[in-house]
Amino acid sequence: MAKVGNRQYKTLVCTVCNEENYRVEKNVKNTTERLELNKYCPKCQKHTQHKEKK
Repeated sequence: MAKVGNRQYKTLVCTVCNEENYRVEKNVKNTTERLELNKYCPKCQKHTQHKEKK
């Protein structure tokens, strides 16, 4: 079984307008680098790069 406590919720921020749009679950033990995903931003009304908030 997996150990408890490895997964945490992280906030994704749009790189264009700095709007916090998404909360995703991430395994912090296996993936130590920050997430960078192309997601839809409702404020920009287009797909933009979203990065994990500090």
